[in-house]
Amino acid sequence: MDDEVTRLLRMVADGTVPIEDARKALLEASLTEAQLDEAIDRGVFAEAEVGSIVSATLAPSGASYLTVGFLLWGLFWVMYWSFSMMYGLIMKWDQQQLSFHLAMTLVTLIMMGIVYLKFVLPDTIIVKHAANKYIPEHPKDWREYKW
Repeated sequence: MDDEVTRLLRMVADGTVPIEDARKALLEASLTEAQLDEAIDRGVFAEAEVGSIVSATLAPSGASYLTVGFLLWGLFWVMYWSFSMMYGLIMKWDQQQLSFHLAMTLVTLIMMGIVYLKFVLPDTIIVKHAANKYIPEHPKDWREYKW
């Protein structure tokens, strides 16, 4: 990315070149048709191959203290609700109380899963192309009788 346009944009961002001069310089720029085709073939307009991974970057907040704290908080509550449910099973608690403890365990696990999927797992896109639908004509396997 060390072409003239990028250098010009960096100089405008630094303040060394005024915006009006950059506009004048870009108005006079021209590309030949071959250069434009080459840029399109090399650029984002090129179709990705089937099964290729387009983006695989780790989410930026995957190691943040808030995410780790939430997962540890969730682990504490999952242990609390599940062990209290086991204690209730041993002490023969009512089914309504036991189902509440099971529901709280599952809700906490679901919340932890959502946070894990959103902030920890990498974002990947696997390119898949569907094949064109073609239904061949089947030969008749019966005999047509004429009257």
